[in-house]
Amino acid sequence: MLKVVGNEAAHDGADGRSQLDEIAREGARRMLVAALETEVAAYLEAHRDERDDDGHALVVRNGKGRTRKVTVGAGTIPVSAPRVNDRRTDQDGERRRFTSRILPPYMRRSPKVAEVLPVLYLRGLSTGDFREALAALLGDDAAGLSATNIARLTNEWETEYRVFQKRSLADRDYVYVWVDGVHFNVRLENDRLCTLVMIGVRPDGTKELITVEDGYRESAESWKTVLRDLKHRGMRPPVVAVGDGALGFWAAVRDVWPETQAQRCWVHRLANVLDKLPQRLQPQAKRALHEIMHADTRAHAERAITAFTVEYGAKYPKAVASLTRDQEQLLTFFAFPAEHWKHLRTTNVIESPFATVRLRQRVTKGAGSRTKGLLMAYKLLDMAQARWRRLDGAHVLPLVRAGIVFVDGVQREGKAKKPKARAA
Repeated sequence: MLKVVGNEAAHDGADGRSQLDEIAREGARRMLVAALETEVAAYLEAHRDERDDDGHALVVRNGKGRTRKVTVGAGTIPVSAPRVNDRRTDQDGERRRFTSRILPPYMRRSPKVAEVLPVLYLRGLSTGDFREALAALLGDDAAGLSATNIARLTNEWETEYRVFQKRSLADRDYVYVWVDGVHFNVRLENDRLCTLVMIGVRPDGTKELITVEDGYRESAESWKTVLRDLKHRGMRPPVVAVGDGALGFWAAVRDVWPETQAQRCWVHRLANVLDKLPQRLQPQAKRALHEIMHADTRAHAERAITAFTVEYGAKYPKAVASLTRDQEQLLTFFAFPAEHWKHLRTTNVIESPFATVRLRQRVTKGAGSRTKGLLMAYKLLDMAQARWRRLDGAHVLPLVRAGIVFVDGVQREGKAKKPKARAA
């Protein structure tokens, strides 16, 4: 029986403890629901003026999600999070989406210690902060974990990573791959860590992490080592590789996968071109560059490049040279299905998952060592790939692998094209 005396609550026996636990859980549930409602309301308010052509709001509430169980300090509670229908799109045509920071998608299930540790670590907590954080998430039992035990659990990531890097790829086929070299600071060493990353898409449209490796300043030799290792483990050459202007990868792919075609990242190229123009001209130049990037046909894009050259060539030759350098590789995507253009034009497939890694870098001022930085990047991507969206137009990927000819994004009737080396 529950008794209340002054400001103190007492309880008699198991029934009293059960009532107290239920009260605590209900209080936690209400606070969490209130916080989620406030978060959604703030998001809707921030975008309430964004409307479609008919004047309808682009960002609206969309009921509630499935009830899921969340474990907090008071125990496990059922929560139905409010949903948001965000119909806005970014410059690449990708749908924007609301993601709760209070209750992220990866916290849908009652977390176990081993599942929560990567989330905490990648969000910027050091092992010394884990005990307090785990107490809030999992209760007092989890709080009893020592720093040594936590360090032992994080060391399991290294074993996972080594198995991942040695797995056979003979049963995998990647039609497109995205590559990038991501640099991090390392607190306890003088040099920076360059993480070489490759993500591929399989014929069914599933995106998959292929490799995460330590490189040296994105050099050609570092990339050759990575590509030769992938080839040795049975990986077929992809049809197209998408990357930025780093010369190391393109020199390596010419040597290891000469039949793979190259597509340079438009986002990186636009930034490089605009950097060579005065700030007052950048808005209009950006519009001209977007016309090239989003052209309906290759001929349209080439005419727009010519117009840009005429407009800026005399006074700003470096900007024009930056645009026209490797022009063929900027326009490769026109020879592939139009459904895939928005995916092929940029390395956003890699850039988006690495936003959280960069957040942790700012919080912790760099990984403690090259090994820890590499494992951190691997674990983040390994966790994230379960939530990656399938490639749009996945049904056309087998045709691309078969060598079917596409002109300006449309399939051409006739024989399949023979692969040719256009890697650089």
